[in-house]
Amino acid sequence: MQIPDVPPQLLAALVEAAAGQRLALVGGVVRDLLLHRHHQDPWRGLPDLDLVVEGQAADLVARLPDALEQQFGTAIPLRQQPHGRYGTVELELQLPQEFGGSWLVDLASSRREVYPEPASNPVVSPGTLEQDLARRDVTVNAMALELQPGGAAEVRLLDPHGGQADLAQRQLRFLHANSLRDDPTRIVRAARYAARLAFDLAPEALEQISNTVNAWPWPWHPGDSPAAAPTALATRLRMELELLFEREPWPKALAVLQEWGGMELLDRHLQATLPWRSRLHWARRLGLHTLVALVANASDPLLLARRLQLPHGQQHWLEQMISLDQRLRDHPLPKRPSGWATLLESPGRSAQAVGLAVIRGQQPRRPLLRWLLRWRSMRGPHSAQQLLEQGWMPGPALGRELARQRAFTLDQDS
Repeated sequence: MQIPDVPPQLLAALVEAAAGQRLALVGGVVRDLLLHRHHQDPWRGLPDLDLVVEGQAADLVARLPDALEQQFGTAIPLRQQPHGRYGTVELELQLPQEFGGSWLVDLASSRREVYPEPASNPVVSPGTLEQDLARRDVTVNAMALELQPGGAAEVRLLDPHGGQADLAQRQLRFLHANSLRDDPTRIVRAARYAARLAFDLAPEALEQISNTVNAWPWPWHPGDSPAAAPTALATRLRMELELLFEREPWPKALAVLQEWGGMELLDRHLQATLPWRSRLHWARRLGLHTLVALVANASDPLLLARRLQLPHGQQHWLEQMISLDQRLRDHPLPKRPSGWATLLESPGRSAQAVGLAVIRGQQPRRPLLRWLLRWRSMRGPHSAQQLLEQGWMPGPALGRELARQRAFTLDQDS
């Protein structure tokens, strides 16, 4: 079976380097190839190759340069980055331009996974290709094309979980009854696929989401210490959400996630409210980080940010947003644009915090938006250099004059 865009020589070199070990293409390339060939979906392209080998991936990598040279007739520059914990190696191959130039190949040793506790990191051990497929998220991603010696066209489809049937139904189904209990981030992953592929959720999968979220079977509960949250409700959840915003039609993905009840993994308030859609569009318009904007609309943004382990700078924006909210509620509001500029440009404020306050629905909204979109970039009629040329001396008085002129200009804009 020819795979679009993939040089047959590359697959032949990989099979040769496997030296009799079972080697298979896995993941989205298999799913998308079957959708393209059998269900008339457009070919979605191939940014990289994901392969699994039974045995040590590092052994295959050690044999790969000779196999590549034999197939292409020249030495192929190869950069590798091992990821020792799971026996995976990331390869960058620089093939001749007529074969596509730079190629990324993710090569993993096949493994099996056992989850000792719900939502925890799995315990990993070597396994077969079939056991490696059994640890996947949904059936349509649990298929493989096992590469056979004898040419790049020689492949054998492995489909132990009925992925082909679900492709035909255009539905997403989890592999087993404890899929979400083991790893609740699979809900977010399913939402990503549903948005990208226009697939529906199988009825039993929707029931599993409902049962899992409602039961909340994990030792950690919302409101507990963020530092104690299991990784699938913390860093792994954040990484899945980042992929959702970076790679998918995120309005659709978030909509189906909320429709399924999966937003409750983040926050009950986010699950119950609808305005986040328009607010996140505003976040994009204002140049804000979309995931931080989503977190800003949670019932307790800081607790959620700490659980997801957002970068400290992003957590600082949320702290500033909450401080600004407190200031606007507890003190008299400025009456002029210059007063708003003084307030919003004071130490402990940032444009990101003001933007987050806007999308959270902070009132009064209009002066905050005016400052973001117009007032903060306005200056007085004269620059410091022009005032110096007029005879002003450097020092505090010059600064006060610049501030006075800017305030006068701002207040003319009201």
